[in-house]
Amino acid sequence: MSERHHGSCLCGAVKYQVNGPLRPVVACHCKQCRKTSGHYGAATSAARDDLRIAGDVKWYSSSDTARRGFCRDCGSAMFWDGGGDRVSIWAGTLDGTTGLRLRGHIFVADKGDYYDICDDLPTYPQGDDEMTTK
Repeated sequence: MSERHHGSCLCGAVKYQVNGPLRPVVACHCKQCRKTSGHYGAATSAARDDLRIAGDVKWYSSSDTARRGFCRDCGSAMFWDGGGDRVSIWAGTLDGTTGLRLRGHIFVADKGDYYDICDDLPTYPQGDDEMTTK
C-alpha cells in the first residue's frame, strides 16, 4: 500500500488527498510567501498526479510562472503551483502525523529582519531546484 496523506483548510471547505510520497518540508522566506502567510512559508510537495483536491479553491496568479491556491471561505493558504510535475502544499494544512521534517531554507536573502534562522539546516540566498523538487 502506498503512502496516503490528507489535509484541509481551517474551515474544512477544501480538502485534499495525496496518494504517494511527500517531499520533505522547505521553508521559503521570499516576500510572496511572507505576505501570504504572515511569516515564512513551510511547504512540502506532491506529484501532480497524486494530488486530489475537493472543494472550491481560489487560484491567484502571483507571478507569470506560478499561482497560489486559497480557500474561498476561510482564506487558508494551501497550495503553490508552478506548473511543473509537482504541486507544493503548505505543511500546516496536513492532518495528523506526517513524519516529515524540515529540509532547509530558501530565499533567505529576502527574509524578514525581525527573526533569525536558528537551525543548522542548509540555507540558500535564492531558490534551489535540488531542494524543492526532490
